[in-house]
Amino acid sequence: MWPESDMKHLHRAVELAEEALNAGDAPFGSVLVDAAGQVLAEDRNRIVSSGDNTRHPEFELARWAAEHLTPEQRAVSTLYTSGEHCPMCAAAHGWVGLGRIVFVSSSRQLGRWLSEMNVAPPPINTLSIREIVPHIAVEGPVPELVDQVRALHRRHHAPTA
Repeated sequence: MWPESDMKHLHRAVELAEEALNAGDAPFGSVLVDAAGQVLAEDRNRIVSSGDNTRHPEFELARWAAEHLTPEQRAVSTLYTSGEHCPMCAAAHGWVGLGRIVFVSSSRQLGRWLSEMNVAPPPINTLSIREIVPHIAVEGPVPELVDQVRALHRRHHAPTA
């Protein structure tokens, strides 16, 4: 069972993923929280609206943290996200020295879902966050919310009439 404080931020990450989906983007959302549990910043996927495939919320929040937080504040923060970081986002997280990561669904789960839906895999190899930044505390998946995230990805990849 996950602590209520974690679940609150994870639910918000899933809400942001749904906002991204409703805006025409892939369903990913993230929330950056300080050591006291206060939300510092949040974002959602913006690759379609921007035309920039690097506009992932995890990358944007790493950049935000580098600009607005001290190294000490970054180290004790937690990033909650609807899906495990891709290698680009994991590297950004590590480079700016952010703390703990909690994700709802894993890259491995997403890969299975895409395969089941006959969707091409991403253009890069998906690796676990732990392979990219092994020194960061990483927790996930979160079984209580995985089905919600899976449903968002099914909606995103559903054939259009």
